[in-house]
This record gives sequence, structure tokens and C-alpha cells, in this order.
Amino acid sequence: MNEFPICSATFTDAGRAPRVLPEETAVAITVNGSTYAVLMATPASLEDLAIGFARTEGIVDTIGDIEQVEIVACEDGLEARLWISKDRADAMAARRRAMAGPVGCGLCGIESLKEAMRSVPRMSGSGALISETLASRATTLLRHQQRLHMRSGSMHAAGFLSPKKGIVAVREDVGRHNALDKLVGCVENMGCAPESGAFVLTSRVSVELVQKAAMVVCGMIIAVSGPTALAIRVAHEAGITVLGFARNGTYECYCHPYRISQG
Repeated sequence: MNEFPICSATFTDAGRAPRVLPEETAVAITVNGSTYAVLMATPASLEDLAIGFARTEGIVDTIGDIEQVEIVACEDGLEARLWISKDRADAMAARRRAMAGPVGCGLCGIESLKEAMRSVPRMSGSGALISETLASRATTLLRHQQRLHMRSGSMHAAGFLSPKKGIVAVREDVGRHNALDKLVGCVENMGCAPESGAFVLTSRVSVELVQKAAMVVCGMIIAVSGPTALAIRVAHEAGITVLGFARNGTYECYCHPYRISQG
């Protein structure tokens, strides 16, 4: 459901063609009736956003813990209403009671500064092997599927790269975190395991994106821009391969290069 427009046309200087601008709307993520976070997001693929957010933020362990997702238009924005199993709801409530400090440190779903550096799972398996040729073309393949970015020129995207099929899913948003959450929700709705491929991003690699990848056990991130130093430290500990500056047929590998195969 899209009660709000995704993009709008506006005129710039007189005589020029209209510029298409992406919309951003307040989207409240609620869990079993209580607001968990409010995001500014592109009002598209919001069910994917809610599911992906629940997975990457550790609200649920699997998509099977989610009983229902409902997108509701409100006066000031949209609500993505999640209904999760009682066991997961009880675990989430216990976690929030254990947190110290006031709400609102500026990260989605985070209630204390300590939570910003949460521990993340370490990859226990080898993860997918991606050929050097495919890795070097990944961001180009993604760019060809960025339909909203083609219209506006100002959208982030996240794509899922299959070792055998290339880019099999793409989601776009004004926010890079939202784009990745939407992609996670999409991939899991497809019944595809994130560990079977790689996330391809149109942004820099920040620590939050590494944390999100680790939470869904995706072993590789390929990004058009570079990573932060903290992101690489966390990726190294989590066992995640990070490729940065992947453009024009080249890339830089920062950690765990064994997932890149020759050819």
C-alpha cells in the first residue's frame, strides 16, 4: 500500500524540465502495539522495511517469529505495525528493561549509548563464494536496476548478489540503512538465506550496516564507496568480507578475502 507518493515533480529554474524529487515520510515501527522507532523513509516496500528492521535490529530471530505486518496511513505519516510471537515480545521487553539511560541517542531502536556498540554474531560458516569478476561488476549491475534513482538521481539502493544469478533483488530508499532493511525483508520473503550471497550498497560502509549484515548472517558487503575504520574492525571480528570502492571493474578488499574466488 502506498498512501503517499514515492516521488514528486517540481520545477526549478524557469524554462527547465521539472526535477523529480524523492519523498521521505515519517514511518513509525510498532511492535505489538508499542512504538519501537520512527524512521524517515521513502514510502515504498514498507512491509519489507518492517520485516528487515525487525531482523537486523534483533527484534526477531527469524521471519517465522513475525505473525503479522500491517501498514497503516496516519495523519502525520505511516505506521508499520508488527505483531510478533509472545516469546520474542517477552525477550524484547526484558532487553529494554535492562537498558540504562534515556531514550533517543539518535540510532534506530537504540535506547542507550552502550547499545550503539552491541555485540554481533560471528559468521560460523564460510558463506558464499563470489567470483572476482562478479564482485568487480556488482555495483554496475545494481545501478542498472535502480529505477527510482534513475528518475530522481538521489536515492540509495541495496541489492542482493547471488553467486550464480547476479543481482536478484533490489530495494531503494532515501536512507541507506532503510534500503538495506528493505532488502533484508525482501530477501527473507523470497525464502532466500542472506548467507547465500552478498549485499551490494550504493553508500559508504558504516558500522551500523556491518552490524545489520551480521545480524542476518550475510558474509559479504560490496560497496561503491569506502568503509569507516570502526566498520572494518567490527567486520573483522564478525567474519564479514568487505569490499569498498567497487566501481569501474575494480574494488579494494579490507578483510576476509577468502570469499573472493578467481575467475
